[in-house]
Amino acid sequence: MTNHVNRATQNALITPVLVAGCAIILVSFAIRASFGVFQIPIADEFGWARAEFSLALAIQNLAWGIGQPLFGAFAERIGDRAAIIVGTLFYVVGLVLSSFATSPEAHQFLEFLIGLGIAGTGFGVILAIVGRATSDENRSLALGIATAAGSGGQVVGPPAAEWLLTLISWQSVFVVFAIAVVAVLAVLPLIRAPVPASRQQLEDSMGDIILGAFRDPSFTLLFAGFFSCGYQLAFITAHFPAFVTEMCAAISPAGFLHTVGVTSTSALGAVAIAVIGLANIVGTILAGWLGKYYSKKYLLAWIYAGRTVAAAVFILMPITPMSVLVFSVVMGALWLATVPLTSGLVAHIYGLRYMGTLYGVIFFSHQLGGFAGVWLGGLLYDQYGNYDLVWWIGVGVGAFSALVHLPVKETPLTMRQRASRAL
Repeated sequence: MTNHVNRATQNALITPVLVAGCAIILVSFAIRASFGVFQIPIADEFGWARAEFSLALAIQNLAWGIGQPLFGAFAERIGDRAAIIVGTLFYVVGLVLSSFATSPEAHQFLEFLIGLGIAGTGFGVILAIVGRATSDENRSLALGIATAAGSGGQVVGPPAAEWLLTLISWQSVFVVFAIAVVAVLAVLPLIRAPVPASRQQLEDSMGDIILGAFRDPSFTLLFAGFFSCGYQLAFITAHFPAFVTEMCAAISPAGFLHTVGVTSTSALGAVAIAVIGLANIVGTILAGWLGKYYSKKYLLAWIYAGRTVAAAVFILMPITPMSVLVFSVVMGALWLATVPLTSGLVAHIYGLRYMGTLYGVIFFSHQLGGFAGVWLGGLLYDQYGNYDLVWWIGVGVGAFSALVHLPVKETPLTMRQRASRAL
């Protein structure tokens, strides 16, 4: 349901709603981004093939995608706070029970719960809240700031997980993460309570808008284009620490890296994920700012093209600690920069009323890509002993996304419908 805020607050860029949304996304994504750090410790403890825990993380991404439109619709019908609380419960239960899980099947089921938790505390719900609470002038930049908070979580999450693993078991780290998810609910009062609407208003509005979006070719193009974003991000998040650990095993970090505490390749892998997040804080905010002045679909095409080139060059060059960091900076600048632009396009084309639901549907494609990237990463690694084929699939789908955004019509759907009826 929509949040009513006074005009002065809505015209401000930094609002209590934005601050609260950033805090929730930061903690949620700090944990979500750290699961790749557990890839080797969990597999080694139980003697699993790489594909076993990879499938669990792939299921997490799929559950996140399934849950996103459901939580978006739940928030719009029942309330934003209720959706966040339910998402938190799923997140906490999944994390705590995972700390006791000893079989691949148990981890895979519990990662489904964690994925639902991420859906209830992540982009679909929070960006819709921020979008509705922000003026048209500031919306693109506000969405960029909220998205950058996810990158902030990525900066602190993997290194924190790596550090905690030197002190306590991975099971205990999961419990610490669960406590952190509960603690962030302290900011929930800053999320304004929604104002109820009549059942007739809800049914008519939701039916008209969602059906109109599903019939719009631009919606299909946005859905298809978001697949590669999920593929690339999820594969790198889940497998890059292990990839770096193995590919750089013969090259111990030295020089500057050694002086800042990066003394092992496993630490380099965790730091690489953090560097991606740090670079993306700048890249995402910049993308949100640019979206205010330039065509969002062309910006998306350039971002996907940039990712495609970066991944191809990286995999063709010798893998060294320095090339890992350079790639992390470049990919990081483009990492979540697609999110404020894609969500901004949804708001612009289809309106704010059901932005959470519609963005959630498009985000499902993102998570289908995430499922494919994480699962194929483990499966093809076990078959071939390396990640080369998975990287090149990512290059291919990235090029596809760069092209598929070009035909998107950025004109609001209602205006196009009115023009069509006039003809």
